[in-house]
Amino acid sequence: MEFNYFDHNATTRLDDAVLEAILPYLQQNFGNASSRHSYGITARRAIDKARKQVADAVGVQPVQVIFTSGGSEANNLFIRGAADSLKPANILISAIEHPCVLKPALALSKRMTDPWNINMFPTNTSGQVDLEAVEKLLQRDKPALVSVMLVNNETGVIQNVSSIADMARAQGAIIHTDAVQGFGKIPVDFSVLKVHAMTLSAHKIYGPKGAAALIIDKRLMLRPLIYGGGHENGLRSGTENVAAIVGLGAACELAQSRLDETTKHILPLQEHLEKGLLAMGAVIFGAEVPRVTNTCYFALPDIEGDTLVVKLDKAGFAVAAGAACSSVNPGQSHVLAAMQVDPMLARCAVRVSLGRSNTLTQVEDFLQTTQRIAAELRHMSSITV
Repeated sequence: MEFNYFDHNATTRLDDAVLEAILPYLQQNFGNASSRHSYGITARRAIDKARKQVADAVGVQPVQVIFTSGGSEANNLFIRGAADSLKPANILISAIEHPCVLKPALALSKRMTDPWNINMFPTNTSGQVDLEAVEKLLQRDKPALVSVMLVNNETGVIQNVSSIADMARAQGAIIHTDAVQGFGKIPVDFSVLKVHAMTLSAHKIYGPKGAAALIIDKRLMLRPLIYGGGHENGLRSGTENVAAIVGLGAACELAQSRLDETTKHILPLQEHLEKGLLAMGAVIFGAEVPRVTNTCYFALPDIEGDTLVVKLDKAGFAVAAGAACSSVNPGQSHVLAAMQVDPMLARCAVRVSLGRSNTLTQVEDFLQTTQRIAAELRHMSSITV
């Protein structure tokens, strides 16, 4: 049975060109980048090259790129690192943030001593952060820290980060965006977004797992999460994962160069997919507002999402019931809850996230298979009622 992978927001297959870039640093060029001999110098030069590749891809200087082990660490480094550099104050985040932003922010509010005050920007029913509510909350709370994701990992909805950044800066706040699901799908430029910090991750853009970056304003003060030898300008100690960092650099360069090509390939697939789903009576979350071209978060009323995901997997299609990072905690999506989606409909949610390798034939096969499975499940349900 041919297997069709439709879960690219969870992770992507390592690109052949990225693998080729990585391979020499797994065996031949195995040196520690802190060593002074030729092996170490080779590793250091590889990291320096990767840092420049990442910087060039988002329009910053290499010194602004801090390598981490993943997007979760990068987000924690900003939230906790910035908070530890400031007196306790207010922190504002959107209600649809990834758990690796939500949870460290909540942890700040639960500190036994010097807790922070946390509040959340609401979204509208389409999944966009409410800009009027943002302005009111910023003026009322005068926050020290703000974090709003660029693209939601479940709905694919694009947030107006630059406008929120303007408002946050006007109140003297430090603003961060988790751009993990945006980079490689839409143009991402650090200065255009007007943020002080931004997170990227390799394995969402056909790079390896275990490498990410926090892009920071040169004036931003952070305290490290990990102390040790002072790597990454003292912000992230620990011997560098040279191969993964090389992979991140290569993946960022490829993602930037292929952006238009990728969009042109995937957009017709998304359009065909959603036309077919709507014909089945599906609800597509966030369809009324700008989204990235690869993501479709839908629900077939009365068909439970988890059940549909399992049936589709057995039929050769890998999709997700919400976000992969939350699969160990089943329950209603906090994103759909923030969008005020009826809980019964939210239970039916399934996410399809397309990639460069997907084809129109695969999408058509998916639609036919989904229609067949839905009919079978509804027939079974009618028998048992």
